[in-house]
Amino acid sequence: MKKLMLVAGFAALSLVACNKKEDASSRIQEGATNNTEVANGAEGSTTTETTQNQNGFPKIAFNETTHDFGDIKKGSKNEVEFEIRNEGTVDLVIIDAKASCGCTVPEKPEAPIKPGQSAKMKVVFSANTPGLQSKNVTLTTNTEAGSEMLTVKANVLE
Repeated sequence: MKKLMLVAGFAALSLVACNKKEDASSRIQEGATNNTEVANGAEGSTTTETTQNQNGFPKIAFNETTHDFGDIKKGSKNEVEFEIRNEGTVDLVIIDAKASCGCTVPEKPEAPIKPGQSAKMKVVFSANTPGLQSKNVTLTTNTEAGSEMLTVKANVLE
């Protein structure tokens, strides 16, 4: 009986906690306003400052989204640098970069990319298996889409 009550309590709590109809996208698009109270001097008076958040999303662009290494030898390590440009009006953040296979290692830029600026992202592909290879790198970003895909291809020879 105690277990049933405990489960019912957790279920009720989760329903209440998940009942909010608000999401981050709508708050970003609305341009949420932050109010900050600042203490002035010994009298203890306060001033309210209003700051407007950046509106919109960054726009990401690449020099290429697919790189073909062509014919390469098994056991070789091959590198390519993708150029990532921010063509939007707010900072572009690469939150994460994950490859579809352990043989492909992306090195994402750590710093935000300012509007009008670009950064390089190195991708290293280790040719371990012979034959045609195609590996994807998924970027998690703060763009409107939320993720972007890059591809490296090669024909690995024995």
